[in-house]
Amino acid sequence: MSATSSPQQARLTISSIARLYADGERIAMLTAYDYPTARILDDAGIPMLLVGDSLGQVILGYDSTVRVTMAEMLHHTKAVVRGTKRALVVADMPFLSYGVTPEASLENAGLLMSEGGAGAVKLEGGERSARTIETIVRAGIPVMGHIGLTPQSIHQLGGHRVQGKTRDAGRQLLADALAVQQAGAFAMVLELVPEQLAAAITERLHVPTIGIGAGAGCSGQVQVVTDLLGLSADFTPKHARHYTELYSIIRTAAEAYRTDVIVGSFPGPAESSRMDKATLDEILGQTAMDRPEMVESSRGIPLDRDL
Repeated sequence: MSATSSPQQARLTISSIARLYADGERIAMLTAYDYPTARILDDAGIPMLLVGDSLGQVILGYDSTVRVTMAEMLHHTKAVVRGTKRALVVADMPFLSYGVTPEASLENAGLLMSEGGAGAVKLEGGERSARTIETIVRAGIPVMGHIGLTPQSIHQLGGHRVQGKTRDAGRQLLADALAVQQAGAFAMVLELVPEQLAAAITERLHVPTIGIGAGAGCSGQVQVVTDLLGLSADFTPKHARHYTELYSIIRTAAEAYRTDVIVGSFPGPAESSRMDKATLDEILGQTAMDRPEMVESSRGIPLDRDL
């Protein structure tokens, strides 16, 4: 091996995440839905990428995550896996792909791993999903849990509301977290949970919590990448932070391009190629060797006639 070459980095696994957690390092996670974005995030050193069913809303334009299918999740998971070399790719299990029968849950989780190439799957629910998590984990498939606000249950929850704000609801969240851990999940997302409760749950667990709208007391954080990049023109959740404003940047670029096309300044010489004039004359039948009957008043060979 030459002095300038380096060994290929191994892809992270749930053991890698466990080591980060054990070392006290806070874990950064982002969603990713396509090859080019996944490649950038992987190069940036993000250790976990979530192919979230949030793609239904932010990529496909659905009104909720409930409409996302297994076929769509597989399609996007494969793209993200192709775009990464190091990150652990976690794929969301979409609505009704789990929790109906143990056999169906295991089959769909297996598809996301074997066909999609994911390194782990994520599913929503606490105590109600514990048996499903246990079934999938026993088959050798790593599972990330998801409690608090569970978007696939949004119609039952009555909207995007902070969860666990009452005594009973808070105790249920703690019971959910313990059930998910006991079932074998290697980590769990806490979504829209009061920061004090999220910190208390985190302290009582021995697996990492990944917060979204759950305060800084979690073991790590996850954000939807379109929020991070400022790609939405309509709504940004309270818990999200824009790290750039790509919506305005992309719109400005598109408007400038449209103007250049209209006025004829694009493409210019730098974006065009040229050929030898003698070769062009041969193509068009405009050389001295061309037969007179094939040339019409020096206009060359008509384009609607066989060459």
